[in-house]
Amino acid sequence: MTAWLEQQAEVRERRGLVRTPTVRVANGPRGKESVPGTEAGAGRTGGHRRMIDLASNDYLGLSTDPRLAEAATDAIRRWGTGAASSRLVTGTTELHLELEHHLALFAGAEAALVFSSGYLANLGVTTALGGPGTLIVADEHCHASLIDGFRLSRSEVREFKHNDAADAAGLLQGRTQPRALVVVESIYSVGGDAAPLQELFNLAQEHDAVLLIDEAHSLGVAGVGPFQGRGAVAGTRLADHPGVVRTATLSKALGSQGGAVLGSSLLREHLVNRSRSFIFDTALAPAAAAAAMAAVGIIQQEPWRAAAVHHNAAALTSQLQPTLGRPDAVERSSGAVQSIPMPSAEAALAASQAAYAAGVQVGCFRPPSVPDGVSRLRLTARANLTPTDLDHACTVLRDILERTP
Repeated sequence: MTAWLEQQAEVRERRGLVRTPTVRVANGPRGKESVPGTEAGAGRTGGHRRMIDLASNDYLGLSTDPRLAEAATDAIRRWGTGAASSRLVTGTTELHLELEHHLALFAGAEAALVFSSGYLANLGVTTALGGPGTLIVADEHCHASLIDGFRLSRSEVREFKHNDAADAAGLLQGRTQPRALVVVESIYSVGGDAAPLQELFNLAQEHDAVLLIDEAHSLGVAGVGPFQGRGAVAGTRLADHPGVVRTATLSKALGSQGGAVLGSSLLREHLVNRSRSFIFDTALAPAAAAAAMAAVGIIQQEPWRAAAVHHNAAALTSQLQPTLGRPDAVERSSGAVQSIPMPSAEAALAASQAAYAAGVQVGCFRPPSVPDGVSRLRLTARANLTPTDLDHACTVLRDILERTP
């Protein structure tokens, strides 16, 4: 085993795929300033400097909002620091049920079930709905948590070309399984592009399949008119349709922790009885539940936050594209994530490190997070980025990308 692990480490080093966690250091009572860490074992960087965050999933800037902190603190005082058991033993509190009620109303679903992470929500719903009698037809860009759920479910899985409903239709033709799931993300986590949900819904209805939509990068950001911030599905005829199931995370736009499945009351009952990642997992901590519930209220009361995400996303793309002279350099997405394709994993890593050295933190996606040949930088257009932040970040990135072959 040791020799194999050493061999794997050498391969990662040679291909430029070594990963080390970035350490965020709080500076002040609300932790707004941070000092990302250096390579593992090197300790913290000297001094405090402000990093412009274009990497995190704190889309609406709520993770440091004092109202969430106050809600979490009150929950700790009342319920303790942890749930102490699984939901079906003593882990369910009034907070969990209240959060589920508010999430369902917020997203326009009949019911919701909260999990301790978005990853476990995806595992839970795919394994509970899948099995030897289920065909899963999934977009090739689906998140790892969905893919792991497919594997654990023991379903037959077929991938269709990204956002290609016609290809998905071909995979559903002549199926022999009694049940089928069509699985997509409403907004994709790396490219930031949106799925053709209406077309896929019509396809699923035609083939008597359930449409499963991961709204992790949509909830809190996407939505039209009065439904802005409630996700891509809210306000459409898909929202409360029994043939549509949604998953979401509470750890991105909502600034907390946890995950949820949104759907019918019948689906909720099925998951409570059949979803192993719900039944055998310790319940979501009360503090996280309370913080997420506070976030839901804030998103409804302050629609400017979701609007600011889109404004800042437009500012990023408009500033980067003309200077680079590459129309495809940054493609305007439907949500917070803006994606810059890079020629190689090594180039992506070098660019992210150069940006970090200049005080701008960006996401670096390379194998195995993405397939070979599609490495990229991922920029997050967060609501609380200032015009000065955006101007400086774009100046830094333009300089780096112009020097990238």
